[in-house]
Amino acid sequence: MQKDVELHQSGHEQTIYVDADACPVKAEILQCAKLHEVPVCFVASYKNMMNEPEGKWVYVDAEKEAADIYIANAVKKGDIVVTADTGLAATLLYKSVYALSPRGKVYRDNNIAALLDMRYQSAKLRRQGKHTKGPKAFTKQDRSNFITTLSKILSNFAGETE
Repeated sequence: MQKDVELHQSGHEQTIYVDADACPVKAEILQCAKLHEVPVCFVASYKNMMNEPEGKWVYVDAEKEAADIYIANAVKKGDIVVTADTGLAATLLYKSVYALSPRGKVYRDNNIAALLDMRYQSAKLRRQGKHTKGPKAFTKQDRSNFITTLSKILSNFAGETE
């Protein structure tokens, strides 16, 4: 499996797909995509349908994994996906797709196993009735990290120097 995705050699127009139901960085994605002229496709449950949203939106069933399944089937090598779902991210790595969290963390071969294990352990504790900590509150620094990471990926794709 390819360790890093070569965006500029994939042979098709790259697209940013967004697991959009709970994504806190939609506006930032649109800003970066507009700057680099990359199309964005937000995927969300029809329960979260917006009036006149900016960008392209695809609405899927309200089933738990419907957005993930749509994204996994729609992406092509070299696309970029923004998701907080480590299970979806793991699936995408095998398709040579960039996957990053809304906090700017890039999912990679060398960190995905540990992230999946943490997710499993937390779910196991919850099934046993134990309370686990939820994610930390989303901060301005998280937003800044995301913009920096996405901009870097898009700049590399465009062949720009950093």
